Amino acid sequence: MKIGIIGYGSMGKMLLWKFSEKGKIEKSDLLVSNRTKDKLNETKDIAEIMSNREVASSADIVFLCVRPSDLKSVIEEIKDVLKPETLMVSLNGSVSFESIHKVIGNKTAKVIPSLTAEIERSQTLIACDAGVTEDDKRKLKALLENIGDVIELPENEIGMGSELVSCMPGFIASIFDVICTSAEGHTSIPKEQIVKMVLSTMSSTGDLMLQKEMTFKDVVKRVATKGGITEEGTSVVYRDFPAVSDLLFKRTLEKRRLTTEKAEKDF
Repeated sequence: MKIGIIGYGSMGKMLLWKFSEKGKIEKSDLLVSNRTKDKLNETKDIAEIMSNREVASSADIVFLCVRPSDLKSVIEEIKDVLKPETLMVSLNGSVSFESIHKVIGNKTAKVIPSLTAEIERSQTLIACDAGVTEDDKRKLKALLENIGDVIELPENEIGMGSELVSCMPGFIASIFDVICTSAEGHTSIPKEQIVKMVLSTMSSTGDLMLQKEMTFKDVVKRVATKGGITEEGTSVVYRDFPAVSDLLFKRTLEKRRLTTEKAEKDF
């Protein structure tokens, strides 16, 4: 099976190298193209460097790792050489299958990886149109398992799903950045050490919950004894943070709606 990647930005690069290193895909079965050819020099030992049309005509699965503004032009460029049985995979969640199919009729999937794919712990979202077969899904999921877990969602849930896995590293990082900055004002412990302590605790708490199948409330119950210091802190979080969390999702989902609206209009 030949895998094609059109676009060598951050996501295209990550997928190419993970497919090669973790997936052990041979050079002859990894095809890559990019608008700026010089960027592909570093891939010459792991992939076949081609044009967009050559990748599209040769691959069994084609990943379109291009900017939303370039998606339509790339699809129009390759549509007459893409074989009917080829699975086209868009890494752009903003453009609907309906809009894509106005340009090309091929079976299509959407894939939304997370930053944590870099350490092979991504919660990668996929959505598939009606033309994607169970065999297509099996092959696609097997590929994406090289970067972590794969979660299939209906197309209309990809937006909220993206907030929970693709955007979430940024949300988590910003929340704990605020916590560490606040802690700095109450201690002489250096900021760097505070960050390391919190990061390690955050990571191990997540691992504990996954391994022991604990809920968030389970952890709070274990640590926040009645009338104790931790309970004093968790009560503040449960009292004041819901408003911030609600606002976060309201703002991001509205931004996503506007982004999708613009992408659909431009498409």
